[in-house]
Amino acid sequence: MQLLILILKKVDLMDKLLKELAECGVKGGTILDGTGMANALVNMEDLPIFGILRHIVDDTDKEETKVLMFVLKDEQVMVTRNTIKSIIGDLSTPNTGIMFSIPITYVEGLGE
Repeated sequence: MQLLILILKKVDLMDKLLKELAECGVKGGTILDGTGMANALVNMEDLPIFGILRHIVDDTDKEETKVLMFVLKDEQVMVTRNTIKSIIGDLSTPNTGIMFSIPITYVEGLGE
C-alpha cells in the first residue's frame, strides 16, 4: 500500500478531479486546506525582510491550496496518478501542484 499525496494549487479543478478519481476506483481520501510557506513567512512580524514583502504581496494574491491524501493499493497508484495528471495537467508547470507517494508498512481502519 502507498500514501499518495497531492498538493493542489489549481483548486478550481477540485470537483472534476474528485469525480474522475471516484470513477477510476478511488473510494476515499482526506482533503485539507493548505498554505504555502511563502505566505506564512510574509505574515511573520519578526522577519524584517518579509515585513517589506507584506506590502508588496496583497492579501487577495494569497493562493488557496488543497492537500489531498489517499491510501491506495499498489495496483491503484499508477491509475490514480495518471487520472490526476489528466485533469490538472503537467506538474512541472509552475503553480500546478506537487504529487508524491510514500510506502505504507501498516494500515488499520480502511474497512476492507
